[in-house]
Amino acid sequence: MTYRQPSWGPSLLRAPLACWREGGASFQDGVLAVVLALLAFAPTLSNIGAQLGDLPERPAGVLSIVLTLAQTLPLVARRRSPAACLAVVAAAFAAHQALGFATTFGSVGLYVALYSAGAHQVRFRGSTAAAASAGYVALAFVLNRLGSPLGPADFSAFCLTLAAIWLVGSSVRVRRAQEAERRRLAAEVATAAERARIARELHDVVTHHVTAMVVQSDAAQFLITSAPERAGEGLVAVSDTGRRALRELRYLLGVLEATGENATGENATGENAVGGNAAGEAAHAERAPTLGRATDLVEGARRSGQPVEFSEQGDRRPQPVDVELAAYRVVQEALTNAMKYAAGQPTRVSVHHGGERIEITVITDGADGADGADGSSQAAPVPHGPGPQGGRGLAGLRARVRMLDGQLDAGPRPEGGFEVRATIPTKPLQE
Repeated sequence: MTYRQPSWGPSLLRAPLACWREGGASFQDGVLAVVLALLAFAPTLSNIGAQLGDLPERPAGVLSIVLTLAQTLPLVARRRSPAACLAVVAAAFAAHQALGFATTFGSVGLYVALYSAGAHQVRFRGSTAAAASAGYVALAFVLNRLGSPLGPADFSAFCLTLAAIWLVGSSVRVRRAQEAERRRLAAEVATAAERARIARELHDVVTHHVTAMVVQSDAAQFLITSAPERAGEGLVAVSDTGRRALRELRYLLGVLEATGENATGENATGENAVGGNAAGEAAHAERAPTLGRATDLVEGARRSGQPVEFSEQGDRRPQPVDVELAAYRVVQEALTNAMKYAAGQPTRVSVHHGGERIEITVITDGADGADGADGSSQAAPVPHGPGPQGGRGLAGLRARVRMLDGQLDAGPRPEGGFEVRATIPTKPLQE
């Protein structure tokens, strides 16, 4: 036995709701004004509305129809020109009450116009409120002179109702302004964080490869006169280092382009935009430096004349891009500092793959066992270079590792030399 899906249901409401959301403020206000105008002439709703004068009722006519429409149709501009909308609607309401026409649902337009003025009026808010108050006092005086049975308490109660509606609109306006300010501050913080991240990436890429190329070029210049047959090897090393630098810079520029597309691609629609971003991120992830390529860093340092020993323990498992990149940058920054501040000194790189973390240790020996604390030793790694006291290298790297809930320690060793030790928690790579 089969059941037919009912022809009515939530699915039928999706198209009108989507049309309502996509129509914009002008479309929504226009629909609201037309609906209120039509409901104003519905007999069943004639007793619902704002009634103030209680004057003897006059028969409806063309003027009453015009005043009713004047209380509803101006709402089409309630957000674009809230003060003008309130002035027209309030004047029509006052004339409607003073002439003693029967109450209609269209008088609700006064409440909507008052709320809109409180929520959307930006300039001359005080003047608008003062003019509305003066107009209400004048209307109360006119109604009293025309024989309205209402007393001061009744007029005051209606005035408090109108003031409450204005305050509701004002509170909505304040909340929107606070939300806009919060989004602005969040955007500024995100922009500052992105600039810091880009600065760290550029430092890590440029400093390492440029340092290696400088060392290799100096060695090649020395070998041209002392050992010309080996000078070619130094020039090849410079060329290889330059190519690696270009490859990493292309990767970094690709990441920046993807970030810009994500930030400015709000007009992209549907699943195609999402799929395109996902495909771009996957492509960048494939080109991202990983810990598995740390041997390239070691080989590059060796070509620059730095004696480096590399050891790796444990089973290497695929990790997320941010973990792999952070581990790669730790090895890169440590070797860069070794080549800059302890050229030619033995350096040991150790990578241990644990079940829950990756531990990286880079130790560079000093020339004579001095710690170089005063920066006078030319061979030993000094704290003001690779240490946390200067530059953005290790400081930025420490922030990168900390964002992954890891820890990075760097400093001189008691027995001489310099040590960089990083612990990065690992995460299971999900398909």
